[in-house]
Amino acid sequence: MRLIISFIIFLLSMNAIAKPDHEEKPWGLGLLVRSASIPFEAEDDKVNSVVPMMFYEGDNFFLRGIEGGGHLLTRVDWELNAIGRLRFVDIPNEYQNETQADTFDFGFQWRKNTSDSHHFDVEIMSDLNGKPYTNFISSWYFQQDSWEFRPKLTVRYKSAEFNSYYYALNELTDERIGAGLDVNATVESRYHVISNLYFIGSLGVTGLDNNAYQSSIVDKRWQSEAYLGVAFFNDKTKRKKKTLSNGSYLRVAHGWATPSNIGDILAGDTEKDEFNNQLTSLFYGEPLTDELFSLPIELYLITGFAWHWKSDVQDSEQEYQLGIKAFYTIHWPVRWRLGIAEGISYISDVTYIERTEMEEKGYSPSKLMNAIDFSVDINLGDIFNVNALKATWLGYSIHHRSSIFESASQFGRIKGGSNYNTVYLQFDF
Repeated sequence: MRLIISFIIFLLSMNAIAKPDHEEKPWGLGLLVRSASIPFEAEDDKVNSVVPMMFYEGDNFFLRGIEGGGHLLTRVDWELNAIGRLRFVDIPNEYQNETQADTFDFGFQWRKNTSDSHHFDVEIMSDLNGKPYTNFISSWYFQQDSWEFRPKLTVRYKSAEFNSYYYALNELTDERIGAGLDVNATVESRYHVISNLYFIGSLGVTGLDNNAYQSSIVDKRWQSEAYLGVAFFNDKTKRKKKTLSNGSYLRVAHGWATPSNIGDILAGDTEKDEFNNQLTSLFYGEPLTDELFSLPIELYLITGFAWHWKSDVQDSEQEYQLGIKAFYTIHWPVRWRLGIAEGISYISDVTYIERTEMEEKGYSPSKLMNAIDFSVDINLGDIFNVNALKATWLGYSIHHRSSIFESASQFGRIKGGSNYNTVYLQFDF
């Protein structure tokens, strides 16, 4: 996970150097509920999860819901990409925090564009432990008025190692099964409601191969999956802007841990961490748009790195973030801004402030969590009437990791997280 975010940071930086003027790209931010059937023998026959999604189609890299990657080679009718994708392992809720089986897979994708409405993909993928599989995907695109449809047919070849681990659960059952081919048919859809608001969803079904279906722990050959939610995208009734009024930015921050929750912090009731755990972070923002619902709300794709300093109760840890941030500027009596970001956070090892809260609540902590950033800042150039500081902002933010109140399997079905009060300087380019 941290490798792909580091790769995106590098690609964004190259894009900023090459293009000082930014044009509007396809972007999106959604919140969906996923419901899937459980193929294993269990009292529960389905599982639900809340899934935040981000979308972006840039010159160098892309985000497409639960996957992202970078373009390695691009030609007229084909491209080669490095990709990472979230894959759900559907088991009953009560086992998800202990196992935390949902995982990111990484690999390479060769895409052949046969027409404006069809492409064919070949993907060579592996989970984080080197269990390989290959996807052969045929995808179409149709549009009718406010509706968009993306049917997709996937044939997946799973190695014996992959099949045994994820469908025979061989670490629990000691059963090994052979390789196999499964087939998935999915239809994704998007409906434009008004301005930047859309409804999005998908419906899919997977047919398991004989080896997976005949394993001792699987009792269903067919597995269904559905998504439904809302999202913000580019307004399809407007042309994308050739030049945005907002540019990229760099933010440097330092913060102090607190055991207080966000509600207490916003109410001014912040408790100090007795071990004085601290972090220093660096965030880069790439502009997405300079308006939302025709309001002057600026959106940025953000990538960040935080260094959690060593203390008496923890070693130094590294945190990587990817998200989308919105700013609203108030011009009175000088320029100041309110900001909020939503994204994902991956940390090399869970920090003390987070680990102790999880232990008190009886959870196993998760390295991958939801990330939120609340901020308020003020323009130093306006305060001191110095033109050289017009692109410099002094601010306060809450650096927050959480897991959406036990509703997200990919974050370990956890309730709680960690908070840091931070101060920062932000520089616009």
